[in-house]
Amino acid sequence: MTAVTGSVAVRGGGLRGAAAAEWTKLWSVRSTWWCLLAGAVLMAAAGAQFGIYAADVNTDPAADPADRTGVVGAGVLAAQAVEVGQFAFVALAMLVVTAEYSSGMMRTSLLWTPRRWRLLAARTLVLAGVIFVAGVVAALGAAAAAWPLAGTWARVRPGELAGDVAAVGVYLALVAVITMGVAVALRSAAGTLTLLFSGLTVVPAILRATRVGPLETVSEYLPGTAGAVFMRGLEDPYPPVAGLVILLVWAAVVWAAGLAVLNRRDA
Repeated sequence: MTAVTGSVAVRGGGLRGAAAAEWTKLWSVRSTWWCLLAGAVLMAAAGAQFGIYAADVNTDPAADPADRTGVVGAGVLAAQAVEVGQFAFVALAMLVVTAEYSSGMMRTSLLWTPRRWRLLAARTLVLAGVIFVAGVVAALGAAAAAWPLAGTWARVRPGELAGDVAAVGVYLALVAVITMGVAVALRSAAGTLTLLFSGLTVVPAILRATRVGPLETVSEYLPGTAGAVFMRGLEDPYPPVAGLVILLVWAAVVWAAGLAVLNRRDA
C-alpha cells in the first residue's frame, strides 16, 4: 500500500498531474468526440447559411437597405455561426462535470485529487484548451463553407481570418469555463443547459425586445452579447476589447462561484 501511494504521489502530484489525469479522462469517453464533431458540423452548416444570406441580402433589390452587410470577412460569417454551434461545446463542458456527479465518479476524482481547487482548475485548463483548438478548427470550417456561397460579398485575408477564428476559439473557451462553473454549482445537466441557453441567447433577446433603456443596457453586458461584440469586431455598444474583458469577468466570477460551492458541499 505504501509503494502504491508513493507511486501515485510522484506521478500525479500537483496541478500538472491532475491535468494529465483530466486529459486522459476527457478523451476516454465517446461524448467528447461526438460533441466536438457536432460543434464543427453545426458551425459549418450555419456558416453556409450565413454565406447564402449575405449573397441574397446584398443583391436582392427588395431587401431592406438596413439589412445589407456589404463585403465582410469570411471569419465574421464564421463568428455568426457560433450562435448555433456553441451549444455542442456547452454540452461537452457540462458533461465533463455532471456525468461524474450522476455516476458517482466525482468521489473517486476527489480521492485522487483531494484539493478541490486543483481538481477544478486542472479540469478547466484541459477543457478550455481543447475547446479553444476545436473552436478555431470549427470556425475555419464555417468560414470555408460560407466563403464560396457568399460570392463577392465575403473576403478572405489571412491575417484578418486568423484573428477572427482565434476570437471564436477564445469565446468558446471562456463559455466553457462559465459552463463548468454553473455545472459544478447546479450538478444538473438539464439545469445547466437551460441556464446557459437562456443566458446566452433568450434573455438578451427578450431584454432588447422590451425597448426599455435600462433593460437594453443590461442585455449589453451579458456574456452572449459581449462575445458577439468581441468576435465580430463591432464597435457598438463598446469596443471588441471591452467585450473580451466582460467575458473574462463573467468567466472568473462564475468559475469562482462554482469552486465555492464545490468546497462547501459533499461530492
